[in-house]
Amino acid sequence: MNNKQFTIITFYQFKSNFNKSGLILELKNFCKFNKIKGTILVANEGINGTIAGLDYNIKSLINIIQNYNLNNLNIKFSYAKLMPFQKLKIRQKKEIVTFRTKYSNPETQTGERINFNDWNDIVKDKNTLLLDVRNDFEVKVGSFKGAINPKTKNFTEFKNYAKNNLINYKNKKIAMFCTGGIRCEKASSFLLAKGFKNVCQLDGGILKYLEKIPASKSLWNGECFVFDGRVSIQNEMKAGTYKMCHACRQPISLKEAKSSKFIQGISCPKCFNKITHQKKMRLIERNKQ
Repeated sequence: MNNKQFTIITFYQFKSNFNKSGLILELKNFCKFNKIKGTILVANEGINGTIAGLDYNIKSLINIIQNYNLNNLNIKFSYAKLMPFQKLKIRQKKEIVTFRTKYSNPETQTGERINFNDWNDIVKDKNTLLLDVRNDFEVKVGSFKGAINPKTKNFTEFKNYAKNNLINYKNKKIAMFCTGGIRCEKASSFLLAKGFKNVCQLDGGILKYLEKIPASKSLWNGECFVFDGRVSIQNEMKAGTYKMCHACRQPISLKEAKSSKFIQGISCPKCFNKITHQKKMRLIERNKQ
């Protein structure tokens, strides 16, 4: 790795027994002093974060977190020439990934974790229901061949999707995946609590798969949306081609970026006809500033 690059890590762990206030204070001090940026969420159920910084600082930060009895962080590594975050956000929330149900406890029960080396066999298995548990706009950027898109606007809607669409699959094999694995932890725990018998998930999520599986063997189609300045990544963690519309916060493809309706920071084909003239004027003025 080039020392001039930034190291990006995505991590999470479901765990209730650790010193949350002490960890938050130490993380804030360390990250600010060492110019680490990104987001770290801490809740009664665990920790979840995506951050970027110089490699040796990131490694030191991992050690700090592990000293708080958090030793199974499911870390995914990637690298970028430019800092992908504008600021640092470290805060305590009710959930490290919002789901809003009492029927999910990933610390005690989740679906079987499938290693990235074995995932292609799952994708090819015609007797397995392959389920993408990400939001609709993420799925449209890319997904595994044959995966079902629940077409949810946010993760909390997955509960209703399962209720309305998966009732006949309680005894069939369901394999699910998401960006880093954290949403699958909650979704699989939820399904098991609701009586589903055979649920598995891609361990480490799409990010771990793209990091470890060479493009020649990859069954991933398209690109993977990421929640930082890179917008999307490709097989082998290469830089993606998508841009972000800063008006509607939706990813836009190269084709959409060539549209006359795409005005940097103002609009894109997805929101051009939805934004009022007054808002466009405000966005234009903001961009001038």
